[in-house]
Amino acid sequence: MNEPILEPELPIIDAHFHFWLYSEATLASLSETMTLSARAMLPVIRKRPRYLLDEYLRDLQTGHNIRAAVHVDAHAMYKSSGPPELRSLGEVEFANGVAAMSGSGAFGEIRVCAAIIGGGVDLTLGDAVEPILMAHIAAGGGRYRGLRAWPIYDTDSTISAFGNSHVLLDSRFRSGFRHLHRLGLSFDVFVLEPQLPDVIDLARAFPETVIILNHLGTPIGVGHYAGKRQERFPIWRDNIRTLSGCSNVAVKLGGIGSHFSGFGYGQATEPLTSTRLADDWRPYIETCIEAFGASRCMFESNFPVDAAAGPYAMLWNAFKRITRNATPAEKAALYSGTAARIYRLDLGIEA
Repeated sequence: MNEPILEPELPIIDAHFHFWLYSEATLASLSETMTLSARAMLPVIRKRPRYLLDEYLRDLQTGHNIRAAVHVDAHAMYKSSGPPELRSLGEVEFANGVAAMSGSGAFGEIRVCAAIIGGGVDLTLGDAVEPILMAHIAAGGGRYRGLRAWPIYDTDSTISAFGNSHVLLDSRFRSGFRHLHRLGLSFDVFVLEPQLPDVIDLARAFPETVIILNHLGTPIGVGHYAGKRQERFPIWRDNIRTLSGCSNVAVKLGGIGSHFSGFGYGQATEPLTSTRLADDWRPYIETCIEAFGASRCMFESNFPVDAAAGPYAMLWNAFKRITRNATPAEKAALYSGTAARIYRLDLGIEA
């Protein structure tokens, strides 16, 4: 990237990134056991099968003032044996180990995996999920902050599918979900734009549980939504505005560099720039900030998934172009303050 770094002193907490390491043999095995929604990640993973601390640090050290990062489940480093419901503990243990490495100072001042958001916990188990969540909290070594689910579903099977198209409404799911607040855990959720009404219903049913909407609610432009961005935008916007009425919900700004958005970055014939990305993303990001306010919005890289849209430094330049006219207080919240509060991080960053 030849672009100069914009606002290089602005403190940033990357609110959402992933580590993973996959061999072809592992991918072949996983593809048989993953939900169809998880399989949507396979083309991305095959293009970049390794993304660990060394690779992430190279991205972090490209000019922006990244102070900390939140690791989010990517169905990686799961245990290869043991009870299936506990295999996701492997990823939490791994992330906690990386956090300890980062915290040693041997890799610089950036606190990688300062908070850990786990996955692989089946809330439809109801009350039986409590000891599983307790085990994840213990494995996180004081860094486990919440659970993520990604029940992405659409009737177009070329997009994705899940065993239950409305799992967030399922009474069994909700019997497990109710344990999150009592255990001090938040809930990250990755759904597609047409599923936003289900998130609204969940947020209203559990107003005491902090819910973090991933990836702007994933505006979608592939499959039978291809070419319908203008048609779908007001539907997405209305649902975002309704969801913002739930004070327990925050939203992550980013994550639409992936294939779901339909922007086709991987097939671009001309070099992408942060100006192009900012133009594409501005309507969505500005709508969310207007609806939720800066105090309930946080920027995310969603790396390495969003690497299809451009290098790490370019993504943050795009975000900064969008917020060029924001006040210092708004920028402090958007880039670090909201993430620090939601994920309970004490980093000495003024917000």
